[in-house]
Formats: sequence, structure tokens, C-alpha cells
Amino acid sequence: MATEEVLVDEITYPSKITTTKPLSLLGHGITDMEIHFIHVKFYSIGIYLEPEVVGHLEQFKGISAKELEENDEFFNALISAPVEKFIRLVVIKEIKGAQYGVQIETAVRDRLAAEDKYEEEEEEALEKVIEFFQSKS
Repeated sequence: MATEEVLVDEITYPSKITTTKPLSLLGHGITDMEIHFIHVKFYSIGIYLEPEVVGHLEQFKGISAKELEENDEFFNALISAPVEKFIRLVVIKEIKGAQYGVQIETAVRDRLAAEDKYEEEEEEALEKVIEFFQSKS
């Protein structure tokens, strides 16, 4: 039986994969930005989880997708669910680690600040991420 595939900006993701357990593609997308009026795509991402994750999210049943997108409790429950998770990241446009770190820093800081969630703890965590990418070529 062939596995269905999902096309994410010309990158193919199987709808199901097996690591130590069968996992389903839960979400996907791309990271991009406009630089000097040119649209640049950096990477495509696919997020896989065990189908059993649904059992850990029962309290969110009946809530619209739009509401879930803005619900921190939902994302915390999803991330902390005791199920296997797998992330597939495909590079579209290669950039240096330091450049990527700056892009992440700007995007994350701006989003957190817009929601009034950028405080000392978030700044310290973001600095660790930036330090990691500074050492990558």
C-alpha cells in the first residue's frame, strides 16, 4: 500500500512515516521572508506525531482551528503530550548559521513582543538559540 504524499512548496512529504512507531503528518509549512523586495524561502518543515496524540488533546475538542492557533494551552498540551514526535526540515535556500540566527531572533522576538510575551525568560532562551547558530557555518 503506497503512502500518500503532501506537497509543501515543491517539497514532498509522506503523509505517514515510521521511526520507532508509525507517525502521521500533523502540520507543515515554509519559512520565508522578503529581503529587498525579493521573496526568499529558507526551508520547508513537516511535523509528525503519533496518532494517539488526539487522546491527549480531548479538552480542545470542538474548538475551531482559528481559536486553536491562538491558544497557548493547546500548543503546550501538544508539545508535552507523551507521544513520539519527529520534525523533517528541508533546506530550500542555504544561508550561514549566523544569518539564520538573526532571522530567527527577529521573527521570534517580534511575534512575542506583538503578543506582549517577550520578557527576560524569553530573551534568555532566545539568546541560547542565537548562540547555537552563531557557531554554525
